[in-house]
Amino acid sequence: MQSQFSEECCLWLKLQTLTTKMDNKQQKLTKDRDRYLQGNKSLVIGSIIATFIAIIPYLFYLHESVPQKQVWSTFLFDYDSKAWGDANFAMWVLTGKAIPLFLLFIWFFTCRHWWYHALLVPIAMYSYQIFDFFNSTIKYIDEFQLIYLIPVMAIIIPTIYLIRARIFNKINEATKSLQELEDEFKISPKNFWGKIKEYF
Repeated sequence: MQSQFSEECCLWLKLQTLTTKMDNKQQKLTKDRDRYLQGNKSLVIGSIIATFIAIIPYLFYLHESVPQKQVWSTFLFDYDSKAWGDANFAMWVLTGKAIPLFLLFIWFFTCRHWWYHALLVPIAMYSYQIFDFFNSTIKYIDEFQLIYLIPVMAIIIPTIYLIRARIFNKINEATKSLQELEDEFKISPKNFWGKIKEYF
């Protein structure tokens, strides 16, 4: 009876060992699969961003396809350039503002440094300029925009200075490297919407 009991215990222990090994292998496979999918997702997003950056020169010269007349008619819409004189010139001005804004957004959402909030100032400036572009009552574009940027700068610049002061304070106390401190102060949500929600 005792030998039968010890055989059952041995079988039970072997079964538990096999089950544990299988669970460990399953967990490892799940982690490997998740890492592979995350790597593929990162590769796809990186490829899309790189493609957009590579086609920037073509986007900048899209204004050359716009006719040099007051009203530009397409099958989708009619654009009246009003004070701009001709639609070609208006689109040249717009692409000169929209493309840097697009590149700043890419830089902002892909930057891994603690100072990336400073990019909000030029983003706000270009956004305001584009808003002014579509405002037909403005006589002079790109004037007095600094007055409207002061509230943005009043928030961003002190925030960056405080983060910098905290980093250098920690460096003086000094058990971590500069890279570790940057990583500590970096707020990095998992996805695009996480970054958007971080500001609202």
